[in-house]
Amino acid sequence: MPHPEVWLVRHGETEWSRDHRHTSTTDLPLTEDGADVARRLRPSLDRDFALVLTSPRRRARETAELAGHGDAEADDDLAEWAYGDYEGVTSDEIRQQVPGWTVWTHPSPGGESATEVSERLDRVLTRLRGSDGDALVFGHGHALRALTARWLGLPVTDGRLFRLDTATLSVLGYERETPVVLRWNTPARP
Repeated sequence: MPHPEVWLVRHGETEWSRDHRHTSTTDLPLTEDGADVARRLRPSLDRDFALVLTSPRRRARETAELAGHGDAEADDDLAEWAYGDYEGVTSDEIRQQVPGWTVWTHPSPGGESATEVSERLDRVLTRLRGSDGDALVFGHGHALRALTARWLGLPVTDGRLFRLDTATLSVLGYERETPVVLRWNTPARP
């Protein structure tokens, strides 16, 4: 019996993702373009999944609905990495005060640590690996990159190695018993 796959969808564009502002707890809607692209994901996701999860944030839930999976179960553990004091701020603005800052290498005052993010995403992985078939997850840029690192048995901070654009599809799976990336950052069909 083949190993199940985990399909990952990063939410569609929001005003802040378009402007490169860190967005974790701020609950923004999709832009018109973000909604259009989310709809274009539908044909790629028109299949049965044993488990469909989404971040509780509006942008992920809207993407799930527009992509044909409005019945996705919200899971708080799929929320974006909490940026604390850096919420709504761009990396360039942060780097004016903290040279070289990234969420992967530096703390976010008032936000989550890499250890905290790893603990909650490991709970998600337990659910995904316990699924009776393929799973589909709607989430966020940093959290899905971190989830991928954990899928591969890497530290959560190695999520920095996986660029992930809005409204893209990625697939995690196995080569024999080894967790691998099968497809990454695939845009919606035009």
